[in-house]
Amino acid sequence: MTEPEDLIPSVFARDCASRYVLADVTGRWGGLALAALHDGSYRFNALRRRVDGVSEKMLAQTLQALERDGMIRREVQATIPPRVEYSLTDLGARVAAKLKELIDLVEGEIGPIQKAQAEYDTFRS
Repeated sequence: MTEPEDLIPSVFARDCASRYVLADVTGRWGGLALAALHDGSYRFNALRRRVDGVSEKMLAQTLQALERDGMIRREVQATIPPRVEYSLTDLGARVAAKLKELIDLVEGEIGPIQKAQAEYDTFRS
């Protein structure tokens, strides 16, 4: 029987673990949470304000998935009330840096993107 460590990762393979991690990272909220944490540690509510539009439930689920993937560190400080801070692990920081590059590229090209969208929408109407 083949051990999981012996398999060659391929995101294109249906059951490859990398596909599920990629989905966590590139999902609607995962990429935004990682990019926000690239700027520094956040408490839950501050991160929720930073990632405008995410519900408390979705942010909690996203952070749990990214923590499970080894991208996010959750630190509970023994204070009253308890204080929880989220930060990136070394792996999370490397992934977030790549996401920030992509975000910067998209933001820098938003004018041509919106022009293309308008032309497409006009043509399809």
